[in-house]
Amino acid sequence: MNPKVDESEAKKRQEEKELSPEQCEELLRALKARFEKNINRHKGLEWAKLQGKLEANTEKLWSLNEMERTGGEPDVVGHDNKTGEYIFYDCSAESPKGRRSVCYDREALESRKEHKPENSAIDMATAMGIELLTEEQYRDLQKLGSFDTKTSSWVVTPSEIRKLGGAIFADFRYGNVFVYHNGAESYYAARGFRGSLRV
Repeated sequence: MNPKVDESEAKKRQEEKELSPEQCEELLRALKARFEKNINRHKGLEWAKLQGKLEANTEKLWSLNEMERTGGEPDVVGHDNKTGEYIFYDCSAESPKGRRSVCYDREALESRKEHKPENSAIDMATAMGIELLTEEQYRDLQKLGSFDTKTSSWVVTPSEIRKLGGAIFADFRYGNVFVYHNGAESYYAARGFRGSLRV
């Protein structure tokens, strides 16, 4: 691949990481409505303080918009007292619709000889400026409700598993969180990924 082309594409994407005032307003309205509807996810936190933080971080707002646009329904699930950051997870009931049918990472994508998926979970998350949930974060999310009862989501895979060609995913069935494995190159219509973002 031509590094010059790569650089210009990356620069273009960087420049585009800004929402119009209308998009900002629309996104903040959606986030506020979700925040107020799901107080159990963030007891003790105030929307006004969070809104100020969001308005001061245009690039993070762009990432949240990407989460929203792809069906993630991002919401605040915590606040880091040390850093002052608010923590967002994708809180859609099922794995985000706009991020399904993806394999785990670029290496897995390139290893497929035919029937390649259009993208990988890691590449999509990087382009969106978010990170895949870890297994621990995924389990924390499930304490806030029932997620992925019909779908599943890729989660961060330990390097020793990935080296052997595998990747892990999680779902919620029979009242329990299940974490399982697949070949990293596999992809399914009912599997996407959930992300996290700190603002």
